[in-house]
Amino acid sequence: MKKEIHPTYYPEAKVTCACGNTWTTGSTQPEIRTDICSQCHPFYTGEQRIVDTEGQVDRFMKKLKAREEYLAAKQAKESQRVSPARPIADLELGARVEKALAEVGITEVGHVLDRLETGESALLGIKGFGRKSLADLKKALRRLGYELPEAAEVVSV
Repeated sequence: MKKEIHPTYYPEAKVTCACGNTWTTGSTQPEIRTDICSQCHPFYTGEQRIVDTEGQVDRFMKKLKAREEYLAAKQAKESQRVSPARPIADLELGARVEKALAEVGITEVGHVLDRLETGESALLGIKGFGRKSLADLKKALRRLGYELPEAAEVVSV
């Protein structure tokens, strides 16, 4: 062994745990402090508790909460997206079509869906609203995620 290159060895180093337990051991440090020992570790005591010395559980719980908030916001946005109270102007059908629908009292998507339940003729009977407008309306509704009634799927000649 080379002289003066090795650390000092303390045969009676005192070890102190956070739970208050102390013992002696051999070490290169005169005093050692530890967070957990065999007297308080869940594996040895059989006690069900989480040992979290670095805040990992808190970080995980924060991430879990953020994920739940994100999913709730996403679900609220999705339900708002297909809301029957959505204005017709959101469909971007054009000023002429919007005016024709407004003249008969159709201002929301829910009103259009109600009319479509009786068939296409309910909308085609509106002055200034033709087949092209109906096709554009259906495309816009499908694009936004609305379910069209079965009667609207049947093409009337």
